[in-house]
Amino acid sequence: MSIYRLFDDPVFPDPAEADPTGLLAIGGDLSLQRLVSAYAGGIFPWYTKGSPILWWSPDPRLVLFPQRLHVPSSLKRTLNSGCFRYTLDTAFGMVIRACAKAPRPGQDGTWILPEMVQAYEALHALGLAHSAEAWAQTETGAEELVGGVYGVALGGVFFGESMFCTAPNASKALFATLVRWLGARGCALIDCQQTTAHLLRFGAQEMPRRDFLVLLRQGLATNALAGPWEFAAG
Repeated sequence: MSIYRLFDDPVFPDPAEADPTGLLAIGGDLSLQRLVSAYAGGIFPWYTKGSPILWWSPDPRLVLFPQRLHVPSSLKRTLNSGCFRYTLDTAFGMVIRACAKAPRPGQDGTWILPEMVQAYEALHALGLAHSAEAWAQTETGAEELVGGVYGVALGGVFFGESMFCTAPNASKALFATLVRWLGARGCALIDCQQTTAHLLRFGAQEMPRRDFLVLLRQGLATNALAGPWEFAAG
């Protein structure tokens, strides 16, 4: 099976042409037009320092339907405790950089390279990439960023990219809060990209790539996630 090399045009081969690991293409750039084209086609970049840009479309694909979110009892207690304050799009740069620095079991280094940060900050400036933040008060009374999630939103689909936390349960509580908000906003689908036990516990499920692409096209036909992102006060 061939791996396609990308050139100047921001177009991608059919995701069905990806190899068994999900690798579809190599090369190209991280221009806004190419990134939007990739996500709209069920493709995302993932590579490490010293590697060319690698583009992936895994099969199966892990997705989460907001209405099927599972929140464990222990996490419900955290959510009800009020120990964190949650915001949207108030610290995108801080979140993506904290995600880049967060240690990952089994990974040496990060795939959120400086050029990735720059590209997604450009998407954020256009209202296509978003962040959610969890804040906690310090002993001095100041607020500290203790958890964050960021991703891309197109139409009615949210593509989760990464999360971090520096306080127990901060990212989990934030993720549950974000998913509930996305569901209330009319989000059709959350693309979790790759399977992890953590996301499976939240109710995410694997599906064949062909089925994911059908749901993706349907979700892109809405504008549910367009406009300002803000949690309701109170």
